Amino acid sequence: MSRAAVPGLPSRYPIGEQLPAMYADDDFAQRFTEGLDTVLAPVFATLDNLPSYFDPRVAPADFLAWLASWVGAVDDPRWPVELRREAVVHAVELHRRRGTGRGLVDGLRLGLGVNAVIAGDGGAVWSRTAGAELPPEPPGEILVRVWPGREATVDVDRVNEIVRAMCPVHTVCRVEVLPGPPADEGR
Repeated sequence: MSRAAVPGLPSRYPIGEQLPAMYADDDFAQRFTEGLDTVLAPVFATLDNLPSYFDPRVAPADFLAWLASWVGAVDDPRWPVELRREAVVHAVELHRRRGTGRGLVDGLRLGLGVNAVIAGDGGAVWSRTAGAELPPEPPGEILVRVWPGREATVDVDRVNEIVRAMCPVHTVCRVEVLPGPPADEGR
């Protein structure tokens, strides 16, 4: 979509029609305002459709990077436009879930199209009974198991980038790439 001068784009608000009656038959005034209409028509068309520019599902593709910067979404120009739109739509929800297992799984699915499961809790323990003995020390590692989803292969380096960015800083995250869903996924 272009917001520049578009040949033949009619103005919804022709200036010549808004001039005083004495200029209605003035050929020079009408031609002059037609030139202004040509310049202003894309501006009016943009303003008439302004709400659509702020909706990532229908915004012009060249506006997606700008919208992504508003909500802190990742905008990778190598992604297809529909995936970029989805990243902007879901950015706030992903930020809300950042540092959680569900947030990491959603981020990997959205960003790379891979499926993932998380094993481990990063060393968090608690007791429901006041004054009770502390539970045994859990392993302080999170295992992120990924396998192909939308794409046929898994880009391990990009998976590691996303895992490093989305895992809580106090945890150790290990990535394991599988050829398909793990046999114990249902447990």
